Amino acid sequence: MTTESRAFADDLEVGRHHEFETFTISEGDLVDFASQWDPQSFHVDADAAESGAFGGLIASGIHTLAVFQRLAVRAVFDHWQVIAGRRLVDVAFLRPVRPDDTLTGSMTIDAVTFDKPGRALVVCAGRLVNGDDREVLSTTMEVFVRARV
Repeated sequence: MTTESRAFADDLEVGRHHEFETFTISEGDLVDFASQWDPQSFHVDADAAESGAFGGLIASGIHTLAVFQRLAVRAVFDHWQVIAGRRLVDVAFLRPVRPDDTLTGSMTIDAVTFDKPGRALVVCAGRLVNGDDREVLSTTMEVFVRARV
């Protein structure tokens, strides 16, 4: 998609719901990510994780958030005139993500506020669920998007 064909903030509708594709986290990916970015034993050591609070390996929350971002970019942000993210609000890791979990999710536009000429702040509620449709992450994202006005 070319930059010119991407939606401006003026085109976005409050209440619009965007569904994501799916993504499966393999055990190898889970351990590789955590080894580099969050090397706690319950993310990187299967034996230690087995006797821990979660009864096995779980993905780092940062990895879970990265999966959410990847799916959000593909489903939504690649189709908008995004300037930059502003912040994440109320990020909640609601249950563990385990090896071979298949995740999907969605975003809903909560607000579009034109705050400067050529720019709007778009607020979206986001969620990520596992294959059992149980929510593993929820957040509110604030993103600056180009506007025509």
